[in-house]
Amino acid sequence: MTYASPRLYEEIAYVAYHFHWAREDILDLSHRERRQWVREIARINTRVNEGG
Repeated sequence: MTYASPRLYEEIAYVAYHFHWAREDILDLSHRERRQWVREIARINTRVNEGG
């Protein structure tokens, strides 16, 4: 699946910021894996922000 570069940059930045993974490592993930990590980080952030 190909999608817009801004979205890819956003996903890379999001995962790199939260997990401190290298850009190359994030790019090695499949789109599906990368989206799953984005969802997991969002879930963790939601839980932390809600105090749980």
